[in-house]
Amino acid sequence: MQVEETAIPGVKILTPRKFGDERGFFSEVWNARTMKEAGLDIAFVQDNHAFSAETGTLRGLHYQLAPKAQSKLVRVARGAALDIAVDIRVGSPTFGQHIAVELSAENWRQLWVPAGFAHGYCTLEPDTEIIYKVNDFYSPEHDCGIFWNDPALNIDWPVSAEAAVLSEKDKILPLLKDQSRLFEFEGAS
Repeated sequence: MQVEETAIPGVKILTPRKFGDERGFFSEVWNARTMKEAGLDIAFVQDNHAFSAETGTLRGLHYQLAPKAQSKLVRVARGAALDIAVDIRVGSPTFGQHIAVELSAENWRQLWVPAGFAHGYCTLEPDTEIIYKVNDFYSPEHDCGIFWNDPALNIDWPVSAEAAVLSEKDKILPLLKDQSRLFEFEGAS
């Protein structure tokens, strides 16, 4: 497993090894021992699998507040997506900044999104499937979000506002500056 640090401490890109032959391939995409050695000692409780039929499908930017905050390990099983992690830890030196990583079935990369970050993605190909592990259960009472196209975030999305395929919920999320519930920065993650 290759582990890359990003410009925002705590957000990591993980690339599992892939072994292929005439039958196809095998890949160990998660191993608790290997991840612990890389500084990620995580007990996952839920796997989520999302399918998006259209290119330009945008989901996010979502997060859950403590005590139900979620860290996520995100990968693409089919297709491709631009995956985004936004630092929403008040007091963080990187508050409001984001990491954007293309994840695809071809490049086999995964993005580690720690608690304290809003997460979203935009599909780059039709019929894209995203799989992500989380370390706490979904909690509607703690579910929050930030408007995907907030100009303060300066995210270079690969789709125009007119062409983005959004849920009704994501269309009306508030801007970052209007959030009353965020995280407090507690040092390096």
